[in-house]
Amino acid sequence: MAPPQNVPKMTYRFLGRSGLQVSSISLGGWLTYGGYAEQEKTFACMKAAYDCGINFFDCAEVYAEGKSEEVMGEAIRKYGWKRNDIVISTKLYWGHAFGENRINNVGLSRKHVVEGMNQSLKRLGLEYVDLIYAHRPDRQTPMEETVRAFNHLIDSGKALYWGTSEWNADEIASAWRHADRLGLIGPVMEQPAYNMLEREKVEREFAHLYREVGLGLTVFSPMRQGILTGKYKDGVPDDSRFAQQQVEFIAGYWKRTGKEKWNAVIKQVNELIPIADELGIKMSTLALAWVLKNPNVSSAITGASSPEQVYENVLAIDAVDKLTPEIMDRIDLILGNKPPAIVARF
Repeated sequence: MAPPQNVPKMTYRFLGRSGLQVSSISLGGWLTYGGYAEQEKTFACMKAAYDCGINFFDCAEVYAEGKSEEVMGEAIRKYGWKRNDIVISTKLYWGHAFGENRINNVGLSRKHVVEGMNQSLKRLGLEYVDLIYAHRPDRQTPMEETVRAFNHLIDSGKALYWGTSEWNADEIASAWRHADRLGLIGPVMEQPAYNMLEREKVEREFAHLYREVGLGLTVFSPMRQGILTGKYKDGVPDDSRFAQQQVEFIAGYWKRTGKEKWNAVIKQVNELIPIADELGIKMSTLALAWVLKNPNVSSAITGASSPEQVYENVLAIDAVDKLTPEIMDRIDLILGNKPPAIVARF
């Protein structure tokens, strides 16, 4: 089934300082694929994304204990997609599901980076991934060992670029210092959470990295686990993500957040909805377009459980130009969380 006629043409952005171009909207496999949605629905979502021009698909060794990678690989083979037409990424750190002794199956030691990569490629059924991420910083493994390990993956043809996910600016800068000293490749991209409610790291902490190392961003959670879609304005629907208890991260959200903070966030979202209405778009489209408005974002990783949701996400492409400086100022006024400008020191 072809995408609806109102779905705009996909746009592409360079991945940081690299020459690789990725679709500005990408499709991720956390929660949805390989364990929480039927396989045929997964295939349908990936096909819809591909047909919309999405070329970047993201997963990780830990997603659904490896099943996400398996399903993604099956979809590539099912539809006969040419390997050179798509960008596939996975992430290494939590490999504890793949061995009886967990000690060396977790972290960023050379042993786990190499073995974890081999296992991921086997599950994907691919000879290489385009992007490989260090899924979290490993503060018990020397940075030099981690940098050398990821360069080994590149040198051996198992990955083309490496990056980080949820690292802080100091850790990324440290990786680059080691890479420069050793004549190796530093992390080209970082994968942080970024949305209207989480801005500090992307807009302030990483500011010098865009200039100094050309860091690219493939951000996740552009709608803050669905909060920014507006579907929670009247409470928590029974079929919504925050109503389920399968995933510990979400089940524990209520304990970490508390009712008072939740209500304050929902109040902000409700105040944003009239802006979306004024622009003739949904709140979810406004939230995703806002993320794409940031020129440092190479791609926004979205989730979907149906082709219709994929098509809806892609509508954000056309909405970006609607976010004029005046509209952005109004959004900032409601959010009240814009990081202060960094003042140059002399």
